[in-house]
Amino acid sequence: MKILVQISRILVGALFIFSGFVKLVDPIGSQYKFQEYFSESVLNMEFLIPYALPFAIVLIVAEILLGVMILIGYKPKFTVWSLLIITLIFLFLTWYSAFYNKVTDCGCFGDAIKLTPWETFYKNVILIVLIILLLIKGALIKPIFKGTTPKLITFLSLAAFLFIVQHVLTHLPIIDFRAYAIGKNLQEGMEYPADGSIPPVHDFMLEDAQQDLTPVLLEKEKVMLVIIYNLDKSDTKGFPAIKEVSKKAIEKGYTVYGVSASFSDDLMIAKEKYNLPFEFLFCDETTLKTMIRANPGVMILDKGTVMQKKNWTDVEDLEL
Repeated sequence: MKILVQISRILVGALFIFSGFVKLVDPIGSQYKFQEYFSESVLNMEFLIPYALPFAIVLIVAEILLGVMILIGYKPKFTVWSLLIITLIFLFLTWYSAFYNKVTDCGCFGDAIKLTPWETFYKNVILIVLIILLLIKGALIKPIFKGTTPKLITFLSLAAFLFIVQHVLTHLPIIDFRAYAIGKNLQEGMEYPADGSIPPVHDFMLEDAQQDLTPVLLEKEKVMLVIIYNLDKSDTKGFPAIKEVSKKAIEKGYTVYGVSASFSDDLMIAKEKYNLPFEFLFCDETTLKTMIRANPGVMILDKGTVMQKKNWTDVEDLEL
């Protein structure tokens, strides 16, 4: 039994650490997922949508920290009960998504691994069984270090996780698991897989008032896209920096466009107000959120290949 408990402890801890880490490096992705869960068409809890980001951060940090705590054996009773509560929450969300076919991707592993709601539900059932075993045999969970070392490791881990959250919110995700990551070719991403499933890059259209300019822009060598997925939600403090880097790019021969899902009239007003030196194209908001976790943000393309991506806070570091 002791060996079984230790194996369960390792499996639960490792899974929580992995699941928490792939979301920790991109908490905005989890924010979008919780906004989807809170929407009227799913849980109908729209009053929680403004709090989706802090909710996501707390849950992500708790998830990965509890994984660390169970592995090192710090406060085992509190840790196991906390793991059980979080897993029950996940179990309900994944069951609800699967049974009512509301959310096709639960996001439990971020963008790193895609699971169907039913696959995630059964994974959580197995987790519940392992955690209940740890709950029953909690006396067998001993710290792997003596003295105050487990406590020190826990608090240092918490500090590190909070630092990572702050860093990625200020800049961009440390690791980008999406189809628009640096080095990815968007034209290749639009090709249908052999099994006929949806290609990684879909709903990617850059449209002006007359036509879709995507085929043309993906053939050009120097393209800068200023992505403002929603003008009302954008950080307007970034527009002066966006203006300057756009002017430099144009001087160096870049084709520069803004890309947004907002109304054209609002974009024209913003263009005049902030003296932005480019025209706007339209693209689906979900696609823009997937392309870059910034509003505004900048993406550099070279014949369809993503060369650079920057939050507006870092556009001065772009290599033009």
